Amino acid sequence: MMESLGSLRNVLALGALILASPAAAQSGGQLIASEPIVQTPPGTQAWRVRYLTRSDRGAAQEVTGVVIAPREAIPARARPVIAWTHGTWGVAERCAPSLSPNFFAATPAIDAVSRGYVVVAPDYPGLGSRGPHPYLVGTVTARSVLDAVRAAQAIPGAAAGNRFAVWGESQGGHAALWTGQLASAEGAGLTLVGVAAGAPPTDLAANFRLSSDPNAKAFLTALAADSWSKYYGVPLRLGARRTPGIITRMAQNNCVSIGSTPKLGTILGMLALRQDLKNVDFGRTAPWSSYVRANSLSPVSRVPVLIAQTREDPLVAPAVTRAFARRMCANRVRVRWIDLPGKDHATTAKQSAAQTIDWIDQRFAGTPARSDCGRI
Repeated sequence: MMESLGSLRNVLALGALILASPAAAQSGGQLIASEPIVQTPPGTQAWRVRYLTRSDRGAAQEVTGVVIAPREAIPARARPVIAWTHGTWGVAERCAPSLSPNFFAATPAIDAVSRGYVVVAPDYPGLGSRGPHPYLVGTVTARSVLDAVRAAQAIPGAAAGNRFAVWGESQGGHAALWTGQLASAEGAGLTLVGVAAGAPPTDLAANFRLSSDPNAKAFLTALAADSWSKYYGVPLRLGARRTPGIITRMAQNNCVSIGSTPKLGTILGMLALRQDLKNVDFGRTAPWSSYVRANSLSPVSRVPVLIAQTREDPLVAPAVTRAFARRMCANRVRVRWIDLPGKDHATTAKQSAAQTIDWIDQRFAGTPARSDCGRI
């Protein structure tokens, strides 16, 4: 959570708060402020940051995130960067990962800091900053990731360079793949070496349709409908007369947190939504179908791609992810496929962290990327 006013005064007194001139904060990637975090994992230092990105409408927008670096002397050469793109925490402003006491525990990319990486973890627009949060909206989310990497370079103690990999899970897997696609057009000044995605939604129509966990499907449908109605400015008309109110309450009153037990109201709302939305298909229902198409991914990439997936993922259907990976292979993308046992969704990145970081090491080293296209 945000530091107390007393702590902030102490930081200011030590001259450890880095502030960019408001007059200079005019373009995407401009660092506005960097506030050191007092308690961090051993061997690391971290800052909560505010920086500028641009909306899909071209307007400057202030967003937030965290930058983590090794706690050691600044090296002679700039450090490589991993942009960590988080999974679903919610769509309300207060659901920002950077505001959570569980941030470090819930960020598998932290393990890479001991190898000399800077980890840049954007919250995405509308989380920790004024909304609405564009949930699963590809371009604006990817732009905020690219701009977070740029902003990190303005923190002297981080010594972040312009070469980066992007790694994400679930919603963040979608964001990572979108960042890879947007980097060629909007990644000026940055060099992307690889994209890693754990359980990424790719074909959103198929993902919404084939999710096998009815509770999770109802909750994520509520998040998407609430977000898209606000972001795209369309009426929230779904299901029965009561449905829009339930969706709004579910989306605005719930953040995903580690080990938490759902409140009674959330459980009742989930049951109602399961009933109201059982015949709703986002991929075939206007205007939602247009947003589903616009934010699904193309199976192309200019850099190698790693995809990790559990065999029985109840939220992101493995068959959909495999089909996407095969289409990438058909487009001559070098795809590394990590097949994980079990049916968990939320620990995909944690389970595959060691293999993923090894793969990222190889991308920075320039080692030819292994392709698993023959066995996916």
